[in-house]
Amino acid sequence: MSLNRCMYLFSRLQRHISPRTARITAGSCHVPSGVLHKQHQAGSGVCSRHVSSNSSSPKPPDTSLFVPVPLKTDPAVDGSVGAELTQPLDKNQLLKMLNKFYKRKEMQKLASDHGLDARLFHQAFISFRKYVLEMTALPADLHIILSDICFGAGHVDDIYPYFMRHAKQVFPMLDCMEDLRKISDLRHPANWYPEARAIQRKVIFHAGPTNSGKTYHAIQRFLAAKSGVYCGPLKLLAHEIFEKTNTAGVRCDLVTGEERTFTDPEGRAAGHVACTIEMCSVNTPYEVAVIDEIQMIRDLSRGWAWTRALLGLCAEEIHVCGEPAAIDFIREMMFTTGEEVEVHNYERLTPFTILDQAVESLDNLRPGDCIVCFSKNDIYSISRQIEARGLECAVIYGSLPPGTKLSQAKKFNDPDDACKILVATDAIGMGLNLSIRRIIFNSLIKPNINEKGEKQMDTISTSQALQIAGRAGRFSSKFKEGEVTTMHRDDLPVLKEILSQSVDPIETAGLHPTAEQIEMFAYHLPDASLSNLVDIFVSLSQVDGVYFVCNIDDFKFLADMIQHIPLNLRARYVFCTAPINKKQPFVCTSFLKFARQFSRDEPLTFDWVCRHVNWPLALPKNIKDLVHLEAVHDVLDLYLWLSYRFMDMFPDTAMVRKIQQELDETIQEGVLNITRLIRATDSTITDMHGNVGTSSSNNVTGSKGQRGQGVSGVVIDSSLASRLVRDGLLTPDLLRQLQREGSTHSSSTKAKI
Repeated sequence: MSLNRCMYLFSRLQRHISPRTARITAGSCHVPSGVLHKQHQAGSGVCSRHVSSNSSSPKPPDTSLFVPVPLKTDPAVDGSVGAELTQPLDKNQLLKMLNKFYKRKEMQKLASDHGLDARLFHQAFISFRKYVLEMTALPADLHIILSDICFGAGHVDDIYPYFMRHAKQVFPMLDCMEDLRKISDLRHPANWYPEARAIQRKVIFHAGPTNSGKTYHAIQRFLAAKSGVYCGPLKLLAHEIFEKTNTAGVRCDLVTGEERTFTDPEGRAAGHVACTIEMCSVNTPYEVAVIDEIQMIRDLSRGWAWTRALLGLCAEEIHVCGEPAAIDFIREMMFTTGEEVEVHNYERLTPFTILDQAVESLDNLRPGDCIVCFSKNDIYSISRQIEARGLECAVIYGSLPPGTKLSQAKKFNDPDDACKILVATDAIGMGLNLSIRRIIFNSLIKPNINEKGEKQMDTISTSQALQIAGRAGRFSSKFKEGEVTTMHRDDLPVLKEILSQSVDPIETAGLHPTAEQIEMFAYHLPDASLSNLVDIFVSLSQVDGVYFVCNIDDFKFLADMIQHIPLNLRARYVFCTAPINKKQPFVCTSFLKFARQFSRDEPLTFDWVCRHVNWPLALPKNIKDLVHLEAVHDVLDLYLWLSYRFMDMFPDTAMVRKIQQELDETIQEGVLNITRLIRATDSTITDMHGNVGTSSSNNVTGSKGQRGQGVSGVVIDSSLASRLVRDGLLTPDLLRQLQREGSTHSSSTKAKI
């Protein structure tokens, strides 16, 4: 090799090594000077370098969340510089050398000290070994050090700096862990709202059980104020306050996730606004703010919205309404802001009595009864059994549109209507004014989501039981005294025990990562998926004892669904915060199509939406049709929700709202004829005696409260059969064949006897 050629190769090698060596020794990632400063100015507080003196050392990261990043290699960068300076490497020798390095306890310990636990060390090594053995041309510095080791001029431990360089490329979070920890520091949420901290707010807690007038007193102050905001947990409650305020002669706007209604014809904001709590503004100054149902601050999914409202609303007076179990906790939270809490206690205006007898049979129902179930299948079954006895009933459950819920409530409340019985889920617990004489718990078991995001069946809590039982005998209804009991005799002592207990005190409040925090995470981890970003964020997040990070499973579900769709991070984040029911396949499919159309920069027009939902839709012929109409209503809700975040891409809000109102009326008509729909659904579903039935093992079917039994005393749950057929897991023909075989088996058994 000529002297000139050697000088040329060494000059390239020097230029190549210098910047990489600097990156290895630096050990941390660069943060633009404006990023942390801007976040601090915005009042987030999460990037502050101040660490609470009473906090423990940071928890170790959950490395199972660290997903290796595919390397983007460019073999032409170094060419064959290393090989020209030394000689080609023998793959067999390399393999032995690398395996020896992997087994070195000293190297494992050193890697662990730099953030590579056993799991990450193994993954990084596999990637490094594959890289070394499969690359046609290695970086010159790595090629030379490997060659030196092969020829005895170096030690196997000399591989470590190059291995770590590779590991930080595969796991980029290792190189900026301190910055990630600062971004995800959630220990001082009160500091996120500098506008609220700049004023001395007066906090008034209106504490009492249901039907005690606590919200009424807060609303009176809201109406008397020059400006105010009402924050409620449900659209129905926001609508109710919106209507009452305007009826009282106080101009009030309505803001929900899917709707903006301005009383001013030109769209100027009124001094008062009624909104769902997620939609409240923490930048607008008000004289009075009302935060309803404050006990939901501990809700595993939505608690963050109450925390944000309580800490962030810029109002001279904050009126908080809720259970007495939250008083001490709210005092503790306000202590961190330097604000005192004034407590007003209220007693229930009308009493309710726990009866000593269960209903035991639907034959014993009386006008004003409300049977509370915790599943739609039980609602369908019981409503059919009630109408089979010649009685009319109204039904209310969570997935019904608000207009349908109100129409069913109006039907039940109307003294001139023949409908005197209500069958409902715990959706009646708040947001509807109902004239109920007696609450009847059909069951005390309800599906819940635990702290891990897992669904489990559990006995209802004292708080839930009181919320539902308190709907009996409302002050504003025609029944001044209420009664509470159960359908089944065995449940009554359990209910009495639940209601006799005190409500568990609230001890924690929810938090949720903001879009800005996730964007800062993405700056450091540009190749990570959004789902992985929030996972790592939660893993690294630090909260003090009174806060927790809300469940993000729904967010991650949507993030994973649209990960393959090219969207910028902010748009992706907004899409993933959309409130959709992930149990509805049609809604999920629509969400995916909306995101795909949006990514193409193609507006989602009214005609496009109509083609997608197959508008116009016919009246439902069975329960499956009704469920589909409810899903279509949710899809239109999703369109409206997105239209207020991306107005140019979802331009036809008015027309979509119009067909949604028409669909609401169609669903109302379907619910009014729900017994006919159930009968049509079950026309091909018969029990093993050949009789049509929808009773579940949880429901009363006999006049003496006996649970339904089939052949040989086996409990028949034909609602299960309905679901199997509806979901395509069992065909009607196969079901009939099974029934014939069951009947044949029954006959042969009787003959033997």
